[in-house]
Amino acid sequence: QVQLVESGGGLVQAGGSLRLSCAASGRTFSTYSMGWFRQAPGKEREFVAAINRSGTSTYYPSSVRGRFTISRDNAKNTGYLQMNRLKPEDTAVYYCAATDGTMGVRIAEYVYWGQGTQVTVSS
Repeated sequence: QVQLVESGGGLVQAGGSLRLSCAASGRTFSTYSMGWFRQAPGKEREFVAAINRSGTSTYYPSSVRGRFTISRDNAKNTGYLQMNRLKPEDTAVYYCAATDGTMGVRIAEYVYWGQGTQVTVSS
């Protein structure tokens, strides 16, 4: 079993930056791949970023590529999402997720989920 707790959300102006953290417990952190997803009001949850177990491979959708960076520190059992040049359309609840498999882009590929952290970008 894996427990995930996100933090670092908040209110930021457009063009600003935030770094989200995902603290993991319950199992050896390096044994699972991680992802970040987000869900805006009235919209479906969508993929934001993924990283493999060792942190050597990452993947992003075009909507955030070049602005967001996913990383992980296996020694600290923590994953991160650095978000730069934020836009109002980035406003959403952000979730971290973990999977025993390889990193993926689909919600169904992830078994463990955090409770989410709110990110609000004002224009």
